[in-house]
Parts: sequence; C-alpha cells; structure tokens
Amino acid sequence: MSAGRTPADRAPADRAPEDPRAARTRARLRQALLEECAEHPLNEIAVASVVRRAGVGRATFYVHYADLEALAVDACADVVREAVDALHAWRGVADPASPPPALIAFLTELLPYAGLYRSLLTPGGGGPLGQVLHQQLRERSRTERALAGAPQPDLVASMVAGGFTALLADWLHGLVPATPDVLASRVWRLLISLHRTPDL
Repeated sequence: MSAGRTPADRAPADRAPEDPRAARTRARLRQALLEECAEHPLNEIAVASVVRRAGVGRATFYVHYADLEALAVDACADVVREAVDALHAWRGVADPASPPPALIAFLTELLPYAGLYRSLLTPGGGGPLGQVLHQQLRERSRTERALAGAPQPDLVASMVAGGFTALLADWLHGLVPATPDVLASRVWRLLISLHRTPDL
C-alpha cells in the first residue's frame, strides 16, 4: 500500500465509479473492520460491532455487503492490485540481485494487517483473497509474457500465480521465516529463474 494509507483508503481498482454517498459508506465500513481486526481476530468480530464503529445501521451494512467476509475481501482488495504491480515493477533486463523496491515495500506494508490477511489467505494460498490474487496475477503474468513473445505463457503464468500466492500465504502464517527484504530478494530470484528457463 502507498505510504500512510490503509487497505480501506481505496476502492478496488476494478470497481465501477460509485455514488459518492455509497462510496463514503463503504469506506467507513472498511475502515471500521480494519480497526476491529486490530483488536480481535476476524472470526470473533460481529456485524454489530462493525456498524457501531462505522456509525451506520445494520440494514445499511447489508445493502453493501452480503456478510463480513465480503467486507473483508473488499477491505483487502487493493493488496491484490499492489501484489500484481509489485511483481511486474521492472522494465528492461532484470537484475537478480536487485528486487524491485515496490516488491519490498509491498511485503513490508502487509505486516500491520497480517492478522486480517491470514483470515482470508490460508496456508498454501487458499481462501477468498488467495483465489482473487491467483486469478489476477495469472492474467497479468500471461498477458505480459504473451506480449513479449516468450514461450508457454499459460504454463509460466500458472506457475508464477500459484507459487507466489502460496508463498505469500505461508509467509504470513509463519511457515516461511524471512524479513520482507529477504523474502523479496528470494522471490525475485525465483521469478527470474523461472522466466529464463530455456526450452519450456
């Protein structure tokens, strides 16, 4: 996320422009959920506590979201866009020793909200956030590889999306111990090795 901004500050990039009043209500609900998640696990949070903190009615909540999981995915939706952008934040000849600063920043800025992301991204890359991340990362990776004329864009895109989504999930759950900068460096070298594999 951009410096000083929380996941609730922006609506997902793929959403059509909203009515300003509805957009403000959704932003308040997203921020309220993040504040609740700073104090309690997601599975212990009730709709009542979120709407109370947001200052809206319970009926208003259900106008915008089917349930708390839908709100949580919305609150975290920008992490998908930023993950996809961070893995493609380079041009020219990639240097294995220098991961994109955007990748390091992305991983670093996940940590304050790690509890919420763990609720939506299970080990191995499952969960609602994992499904969206895998889909959008695969689409972007495939498009860029195809435009570059590189071989096997479908195969490589699936490997990139599946591998990164699972690795990110396992890191957030403590299964892959590493600081954000160390993880970024290792992820970057793996990605370059994959893209440079001959005779796929």
